[in-house]
Amino acid sequence: MQLETERLIIRDILETDWESIHSYTSMTEVTQHTAWGPNTEEDTRDYVEFVLNSQQTQPREGFELAICLKKEGILIGGVGLHIEKTNAEIGYVLNPVYQGKGYAAEAARAMLGFGFNTLGVHRIYAKCRPNNKASENVMQKIGMQREGLMREHWFYKGEYHDSCLYSILAKEYAGE
Repeated sequence: MQLETERLIIRDILETDWESIHSYTSMTEVTQHTAWGPNTEEDTRDYVEFVLNSQQTQPREGFELAICLKKEGILIGGVGLHIEKTNAEIGYVLNPVYQGKGYAAEAARAMLGFGFNTLGVHRIYAKCRPNNKASENVMQKIGMQREGLMREHWFYKGEYHDSCLYSILAKEYAGE
């Protein structure tokens, strides 16, 4: 599985990627808005093993992919798309060194195209914590509309959390 954009290669995660992935999944600043992390080396190795196993399922319902700079070949983050019948959830994470340069939106746009044009899903949604403005900006940049606030719907890291919910429909992506 591989997608290509102007600046990025978005590809299946390989076993040898674990160290690059661990370089950012072990950072508190990266994981402050996630249900996972900061990762230990064992956590990251377990994640990569889980992803490698999920790549073998047919039909494939989960796509956890590496975001790599096309010219340099450097793994800078990850993007995921998880299918739920006619819907899919998208998510993304970047090494802080590469944040604020439009890479997350570029990767997420490619995943929207994959979800709508290749997989034929009807709706793609994303969630973020209300104080994660960077993630919310990505959702807005790729044409998602805010649906609302899901209050205390998710219990993790010892407490309940709210999420902002965004989505885009296939017909909106197609410009209808």
